[in-house]
Amino acid sequence: MSKLISTAFQQLKSKEFRTYLMSTHFWGPVANWGIPIAALADIQKEPSIISPTMTCALIIYSATFMRFAIRVQPRNMLLFACHITNFTAQTVQGVRYINYRMKS
Repeated sequence: MSKLISTAFQQLKSKEFRTYLMSTHFWGPVANWGIPIAALADIQKEPSIISPTMTCALIIYSATFMRFAIRVQPRNMLLFACHITNFTAQTVQGVRYINYRMKS
């Protein structure tokens, strides 16, 4: 177990990892996480405030960039995780909006 921890710390201190932390391959997805976090926070709010146009646009945006994150070399799994989370959260918001409109 200590060898595993030691190896992990050595990898964290490596030049390649530091280079990755200073790249747009890392900071782009980190900055992008604000969108799905906001969508997840909005799930608890009243469905009357949901914009169906923006929700559809964000579903299409996330679906497009999920594919991009997988196709780009090297694959950007952090970006993929961000977009699949956003796609899911926006789909939930869309269903909430549809249910709200059907009841009113």
